[in-house]
Amino acid sequence: MTSEIVINHREKAYALLKADADKILKLIKVQMDNLTMPQCPLYEEVLDTQMFGLSREIDFAVRLGLVEELDGKELLDKLERELSALHESSVRR
Repeated sequence: MTSEIVINHREKAYALLKADADKILKLIKVQMDNLTMPQCPLYEEVLDTQMFGLSREIDFAVRLGLVEELDGKELLDKLERELSALHESSVRR
């Protein structure tokens, strides 16, 4: 494979992971705005399941060499910070 193809695959892999992280954030925003409070066990289960799934996707992409481990960790950390801020804002309501 040429280095251009490898870079293209890496960019696509990261974009797909980022899109999945954005979907999780959107799902949780909708759930918090319309359905349940963050203390609800269902909310916790959905969040845990989604975050676990994303972490496994990132691990797979890292093992394939498509995403750097540090980039994957940063993506998860960013999502966790956004979810934490969202949780804090909903608690203050």
